[in-house]
Amino acid sequence: MTTEPGKIHPFNITVAQDGTGDYHTVQAAIDAIPENNKDKIEVFIKKGVYKEQITIPADKPFITLIGENDKNTILTYDNHAKIPKPEGGIIGTSGSASIYIFASDFTARNLAMENSFNPKRMAGETQAVAVYASGERMLFFQVRFLGNQDTLYVKNGTHYFKKCYIEGDIDFIFGGARAVFEECEIVSLDRGSSTDNGYVSAASTHINEPYGFLFLNNKFISPAPDGTVYLGRPWHPGGDPYSAANVVLINNYLGSHIHPEGWTDMSGFSAKDARFYESRNHGPGANPARPQLTDKEAKKFTIENILNGWNPGVN
Repeated sequence: MTTEPGKIHPFNITVAQDGTGDYHTVQAAIDAIPENNKDKIEVFIKKGVYKEQITIPADKPFITLIGENDKNTILTYDNHAKIPKPEGGIIGTSGSASIYIFASDFTARNLAMENSFNPKRMAGETQAVAVYASGERMLFFQVRFLGNQDTLYVKNGTHYFKKCYIEGDIDFIFGGARAVFEECEIVSLDRGSSTDNGYVSAASTHINEPYGFLFLNNKFISPAPDGTVYLGRPWHPGGDPYSAANVVLINNYLGSHIHPEGWTDMSGFSAKDARFYESRNHGPGANPARPQLTDKEAKKFTIENILNGWNPGVN
């Protein structure tokens, strides 16, 4: 159903580049949704590559983005952290995202979210965020997150990722949120090094938070050489002494690319001071010599506990 310009159906909006929907761009559809919306609104996005920087503000909750297919419905942009600001300085990591999601009770299904910046375009490494997510009860189901360094920034709030594909190389899942990753493919890209192909996570969990990231029943895979990727390192934004990364892996398949030590230091902060634990992981990258939870301890790391009592119940 096509609506008049500026008007929306209360439960369904269609975005299509070929003119067969209500809007041509995703941002135009978001802009049409009333502030402080109380109803669930579905935005169906037809297949296509939508190159636009998208922002879902905090005063627009209960939005669901549904793609036609996660392989051919692609939301993308190509900023990176070293782009200069007109007033001086650079936009930085937080300014580089393709998609900003500040609204709570947000859902995304069956689409791809990408930062298409190619790090080979410039000398040296730089951050290029695909998704910046900061809100409560955020659900991502069968979503592909595509990028290199800092692909997925789970800034804060509670987030649940089910059957997603997440790729990158350096710190490509990072932030201070409580987040559960279940039955996902976690793919470390090959940076071409024989010794150092990056880090999966860089959590910045506050020291007073009992939970950070939980990886449950995922596959950690990579074309990179054996033992060249770390599971994570502790991120202390701006040297924050009150960060104490919390990352727990339970019953995951770990490919041979995972370094035997698993965890490493970051910017002078020791991995030994972080809260990095594993339980019942398997595969060539698993190593029982790394810090392990007892069965009793592992029972505390449930979806409900991580997400402050919320269980999306998505199959």
